[in-house]
Amino acid sequence: MRILERNVYVGPSQYAHFPVIRLLLDLEALEQWPTGRLGREFVDGLVKALPGLAEHGCSYKTPGGFIRRMREGEGTWLGHVMEHVAIELQNVAGEDVTFGRTRSVGEDRPGVYTVVYEYAQREEGIAAGELAIKLLSSLLPADIRPAGSVPEGWEWEEARDDFIRYAQKRALGPSTASLVRAGVERGIPWLRLNNQSLIQFGHGKYQQRIQATITGRTPYISVELASDKEETNKILGSLGLPVPRQQLVTSQVDALKAARRLGGPVVLKPYNGNHGRGITINITGDDEIRAAFDAAREHSRSVIVETFQDGADHRLLVVNGELIAATRRTPGHVVGDGTHTIAQLVDIVNQDPRRGVGHEKVLTRLELDREAGLMMERVGYAADSVPEEGEVVFLRSTANLSTGGTATDVTDIIHPDNREMAVRAVRAIGLDVGGVDFISPNIAESYKNIGGAICEVNAAPGFRMHVAPSEGTPRDAAGPVIDMLFPPGTPSRVPIAAVTGTNGKTTTARMLAHVTKMAGYTPGLTTTDGVYIDGQRTVEGDMTGPVSARMVLSDPHIDIAVLETARGGLLRAGMGVPEVDVGAVLNIAADHLGLKGIDTLEQLAAIKRIVVEVAKDCAVLNADDPNVLKMSGYTDAKTICYVTMNPSHALVREHIRAGGRACALENGVNGHMITLYDKGSHIPLMWTHLIPATMEGRALHNVQNAMFAAAMAFSLGIKLDAIRQGLRTFDTTFFQAPGRMNVFDEHPFKVVMDYAHNAHAVGMMADLAQRLDVAGRRIVAVAAPGDRRDEDIVSIAQAVAGKFDHYVVKRDDSLRGRDGDEVPRIIARALEDAGIGRDAMTVIPDEQEAVDAALRMARPGDLLVVFADALARTWKQITKFTPEGAEPRAAKKVELPSLEATMTADEAAVAAMEGVVRDERGLVFEREEND
Repeated sequence: MRILERNVYVGPSQYAHFPVIRLLLDLEALEQWPTGRLGREFVDGLVKALPGLAEHGCSYKTPGGFIRRMREGEGTWLGHVMEHVAIELQNVAGEDVTFGRTRSVGEDRPGVYTVVYEYAQREEGIAAGELAIKLLSSLLPADIRPAGSVPEGWEWEEARDDFIRYAQKRALGPSTASLVRAGVERGIPWLRLNNQSLIQFGHGKYQQRIQATITGRTPYISVELASDKEETNKILGSLGLPVPRQQLVTSQVDALKAARRLGGPVVLKPYNGNHGRGITINITGDDEIRAAFDAAREHSRSVIVETFQDGADHRLLVVNGELIAATRRTPGHVVGDGTHTIAQLVDIVNQDPRRGVGHEKVLTRLELDREAGLMMERVGYAADSVPEEGEVVFLRSTANLSTGGTATDVTDIIHPDNREMAVRAVRAIGLDVGGVDFISPNIAESYKNIGGAICEVNAAPGFRMHVAPSEGTPRDAAGPVIDMLFPPGTPSRVPIAAVTGTNGKTTTARMLAHVTKMAGYTPGLTTTDGVYIDGQRTVEGDMTGPVSARMVLSDPHIDIAVLETARGGLLRAGMGVPEVDVGAVLNIAADHLGLKGIDTLEQLAAIKRIVVEVAKDCAVLNADDPNVLKMSGYTDAKTICYVTMNPSHALVREHIRAGGRACALENGVNGHMITLYDKGSHIPLMWTHLIPATMEGRALHNVQNAMFAAAMAFSLGIKLDAIRQGLRTFDTTFFQAPGRMNVFDEHPFKVVMDYAHNAHAVGMMADLAQRLDVAGRRIVAVAAPGDRRDEDIVSIAQAVAGKFDHYVVKRDDSLRGRDGDEVPRIIARALEDAGIGRDAMTVIPDEQEAVDAALRMARPGDLLVVFADALARTWKQITKFTPEGAEPRAAKKVELPSLEATMTADEAAVAAMEGVVRDERGLVFEREEND
């Protein structure tokens, strides 16, 4: 049993609309051993190791269903069992995950399964899958257990606890998790910015950040003050608030002197510690003081000695100037029964299902460690002592939950004076979220009457004791924090538009981003050549996957996001956002088929349609493409907007008459008009010949791209005049849309360069070449990516055959698994089969040499179409080429402050493509390679 492949989906994918892990699992010989054959011993052993499996309903949808599946008949196969174990392991670690699905790959690969299960944290989810295999292997009979599957000396209980600790180091802490839940309940999106507790709530310019319970608005100086226990004590005392007397010391001798000076029992604690570490309370003897000093010194160079205040330990939580919760904390302890030893009582207490490792559960397990030994020694006990019935034996001097303490909610009984005191204390330090540690004999009575003392004011106070107290009413500690950051009615999201399809998605995404900028937005754009913020490229490379989506939404400047979403990213890691406002699918054409399990157009459509499955406001669909049209049945968007270039499309006509939204291309006296329909309104938008990117309406593929951009912009609520202005000012220069129908007409002949790399896109450019007025010949430099199937390469050749006068056949720089000249040979043979004579073909495998030859071949009045792979280099070749007998072209100078140099516009575009201008910090991000 081994894992052949693993994918971690960060967002919506073909398997689920939430994060899942997909494993390709090979059972090998264990395919012949379903649970029914493995027998009762295997099932009983598994349930004993993970009792929570008894709650899994599986296909029966009721608790116990999964165990029933394992026991009845031949049982179920180990791939299915592994799915449930991986889920339950995460449950044991404190995560709430439930979804899983296991399917056989097919008869051609017996014993191989696709195992999918939900995860909460990436590394934890991966580790759960690996531990599940070890556990299942350990329960197998020795004679069928795969060799090396279980390490020597491996113990389940130890491995389980190690996994819990591993998971908790990577999981959100209880306080941070409660804030995330509160944000989700209010519909506020969130992103985890590191492996700790740094969280971004909201998108773009609306974002707010927290780290644990410190917010982006918490003053730095206030956090420093709260960490300085001595200064905090002085500030609070100067305001007349109740605080103990204290003195800062750095040696045992000074600690003894301070204790004598203060008189009575004292407390020793680290100068800037937390979580109750290194604190010793209620001590008087010199030896105790020395030991307490050493314990505190382990956590801080300086130690505070202060007077001991008798009473119960309380934590008072104040948020935004209001007391939200009050909790009485009791140190970890056991209660004697006259029969069991302290060690046995600890074991009994730890059997409480509410206690777990670290922050996994509401309570933390008690431990008999050094501090517990000191506490027992103070009362003359050891671990094997038997306390009398009802006797309380404390194992900790402080009441922190993380060391085994318990918490009782007392919010409803706190005296108003004590409430006001806590608020004043937190305001005095300047915190927006603060916790006051207050010692009082009775929190229900005023400190003015019975005494009490503020021991500390805490920045980043923990919420676990309030959210899930051991006793009493749970309090919503996180909600007020989120409401402080995002008052009701405050925006937290930016509009998100996602566009996918086989061809045209880059141009459409660029058009839409340009339209939004003309409308006054600050757009964040992801494309195949980089990430753009407000029109400036900040990161280069193919950035059409979830990494780039996250990058845009994290940028504090943007207020709208346009995400080009590619097949590769969807297959590898899913979408980078759980939902979008507007999702569009342009077309489904043969490209990348035969790769990563996608062999048919229907399978490709199932991947692409994820974009409209998660669209909440509008799904924009190409009504002229049958595979896209079918996607209307897979979206829950409030509105469907059809795009058609056929003004007599029957379905779209009925949709419009029913009040639906559509974008249609209509014939008029002055040409073709892009027209919008919505709720019975007929809205003529603009003539296609007025859009520069359409080459006076001749480039029909860009007409369609403009229609999609217009439909998406309209669905985002952008005004019509802004849409018109955006389309009028968007062109296909290399600087604005590299590799997308870039035209250079400063030679005696015209050159069009395009990145088309499949038959559908190549065919559209070939058709455009036919529609352009050409006085001379039509020449094409054609290639195909090496990772396409032979039939796809042949289709590319067929798409250009008969539409040009001469064919320069080449290859891409990257062979993508092909032998040297294999692709040019396939293209040349296909052209011959299509009736193209050898005299009309020139085969030059190297792209640079082929482009140079094509340029030299062109004569005045000719049209040269170049299908390029290395875009920057090829464009430089085209613009720098000097025809025979011509004078070198004069450069048009433009100022580019970011480069601190003067260069031509063409040079500037090429420089950007080559990475001369990288991100603002000079960093280069790894390409996502999503095609």
